[in-house]
Amino acid sequence: MEDIKNLSLEKLTEVIEAHGEKPFRAKQIYEWIWKKNAGSFDDMKNIPIRLKDRLAKKYEFNSLKIVVKQVSKDQTVKYAFELASGSLVEGVLIPSKSRITACISSQVGCTLKCKFCATGTMGFKQNLSVSEIYEQAALLNEEAQKIFKRKLTNIVLMGMGEPLMNYENTISAIDKIVSVNGLAMAPSRITLSTAGIAEKIRKLADDNVKFNLAISLHSANEQIRSSIMPINKTNSLKKLTTALKYFNKKTGTRITFEYLMMSGINDTIQDAHELADFCKSFPVKINLIEYNSISGSKFQKSDRDSLGRFVNLLNSKNMIVNIRKSKGEDIDAACGQLVNK
Repeated sequence: MEDIKNLSLEKLTEVIEAHGEKPFRAKQIYEWIWKKNAGSFDDMKNIPIRLKDRLAKKYEFNSLKIVVKQVSKDQTVKYAFELASGSLVEGVLIPSKSRITACISSQVGCTLKCKFCATGTMGFKQNLSVSEIYEQAALLNEEAQKIFKRKLTNIVLMGMGEPLMNYENTISAIDKIVSVNGLAMAPSRITLSTAGIAEKIRKLADDNVKFNLAISLHSANEQIRSSIMPINKTNSLKKLTTALKYFNKKTGTRITFEYLMMSGINDTIQDAHELADFCKSFPVKINLIEYNSISGSKFQKSDRDSLGRFVNLLNSKNMIVNIRKSKGEDIDAACGQLVNK
């Protein structure tokens, strides 16, 4: 049977009319699916039983199931979601005083094999569908209200996978999230993080997206970046610069750079100078992130002195700099640690 979540409103309307029902029934069902996150036809209280029975003969709900839930000492919560295929994907709920952020995934595994990231060790399993991406956000929104008595305030696509390698499904899922028939979240509350695929960044600009863009940069030196992020060999910093200039010109959006501070790799004063020079081409803010250890990794986080010198140099160049201490490290829920343990 076909997953009913794969039907657009237009296609669903055609199906409903073919059963001799009024078009407004399609809108009701669509709202149950996306806004109310219904898991079955039985959940749809205002839909005639005869129509639900007919639909159930041809369509099913391939919904995510929460199979593992881990709570960190800092209140971060990590979830393992089981897909209809049997594969697992992870999402994280990150609370703070002013925000409840959901970190969601776009793929099972990843093709990019960044040296510092645990997900890259899994290899690539599959792209997530529109509904699988969306449903992570919907389920985490429900969990946030149960646990923290607050709805989600922010969503970051910084979980497993490279969102721009699953472009169409990711963008369609975001469209559902911001829709009044979905979570009705403002695009400014959503951030998509990419390792930097130039062609797709230009496509984001051409598609006039309204959400925020974050780049997993981690070095502004071609040689160093290529050594830790193989994607840089085909998407060089030069290509990335051109794409980001185009993106900023078309959207007017300030770009965020994510920069893992790794001892002896990218945390010297020279590295800071190169980063500052790279940032001259467009308005940016820089998030310096404490490196989180993963099994078998040779990398270590920068010491306090190196971090201090790095920050001071960037501040002297009038850069907007934030220091981010990742949450959930004790349950492998921090940046770069999602690997379906």
